[in-house]
Amino acid sequence: MKLKDLYKPNTSYKAFLVSVILIGFSFGLYKGVLDNYLAQIVHIGEFGRGVTEFFRELPGLFLILILALFSRFTSNELYRLGGLFLLLGLLLIGLLPPLPTLAIFAIFIYSIGEHIQLGMKSTISLEYSQKGYSGLALGVLNSLINAGGILGFLIISAIFLLNETEQTFRIVFFIALAISFIGFLVSFKMGKGEAKADIQKFYFRKKFSKYYMLEIFYGSRKQIFLTFGPYVLILFYKANTSTISLLFAIAAICGFLFSPLIGKIIDKLGYKVVMVADTLILVVVCFFYGFSHHFFSFHTAFIICSINYILDSIISLASMASNVYVEDLSDNTTEMRATISTGISVNHLISVLIALFGGYIWQTLGIETLFVLSAILGIINSLYAATIKTNRKK
Repeated sequence: MKLKDLYKPNTSYKAFLVSVILIGFSFGLYKGVLDNYLAQIVHIGEFGRGVTEFFRELPGLFLILILALFSRFTSNELYRLGGLFLLLGLLLIGLLPPLPTLAIFAIFIYSIGEHIQLGMKSTISLEYSQKGYSGLALGVLNSLINAGGILGFLIISAIFLLNETEQTFRIVFFIALAISFIGFLVSFKMGKGEAKADIQKFYFRKKFSKYYMLEIFYGSRKQIFLTFGPYVLILFYKANTSTISLLFAIAAICGFLFSPLIGKIIDKLGYKVVMVADTLILVVVCFFYGFSHHFFSFHTAFIICSINYILDSIISLASMASNVYVEDLSDNTTEMRATISTGISVNHLISVLIALFGGYIWQTLGIETLFVLSAILGIINSLYAATIKTNRKK
């Protein structure tokens, strides 16, 4: 299927997708070095990583309040606003001394932009897509984000094979800043977008209650892998920046390849099937991530954990199904945008707590307990998803 057949005519989907690729490229550079930068240069440990993630996730928790300040902005304008915060965050982390408080502040600023764009990317993609192709449109969106990320991760892996100093980290942050700025400029070609009505600070409707609960469960389980997955490889298995970036690249390649496929599965089989099915793989992933070092040699356990990190990144793509679920229930695009934004805040309500206490759990009870908790949350998520009623729009 051609892109022009996937999206509505007279929409600026080309500019949107180009901007998404560029910002994905910038994120690949930023994310590719961030965990090692915090561990090796800023010297943040297990518990400190949880504290860092707590502040990184706060913008997600308060996203709907942030958006309420700009409630008359269109989705396109909000997407550009997020781009401004991305630029400021990258500038700060590149300029400020490597002190924990300053690094956390820069990450917090970057995260505001990241979370604003998180909701807007899905919303814009759904607004632009033809009826009946929502899942595929989100799959294409994720593929292009991953395509940009792949390029960034591979470049980092190559650079840090040759040189791994504080100065190298800073250079990477400034390169990411330049690329993100180009993506920001391209986003102006998207135009103003459709006018939007005011949205409430929190948009709760009974018909979306199960969606909000699913976001809580999903936010809990994904936060453990997002925060501590790479840090386990860095602190426990001593993985360097080049190795971590290569792992991120492989995960992004899998995301690029599997996103459209999962999107098609959502369109064909329905969001409920996808929401329920991902748990079986998740339980296996969590078991090996937490217990591999008890059954295998150190080197083999590291390889197994790396493979399972990639598997988790693939099954995380199933989260697209919840956005299609919202579209199916929404009466209009304004309601859809408000609900997805509220869902992100609900998602982060538990995420910030998991981030804060996850490091403490790891430090005191071990990584085994941490990933058993992730598996349990994933099972609860799927059991709850099995209770939703589907009513696909024709």
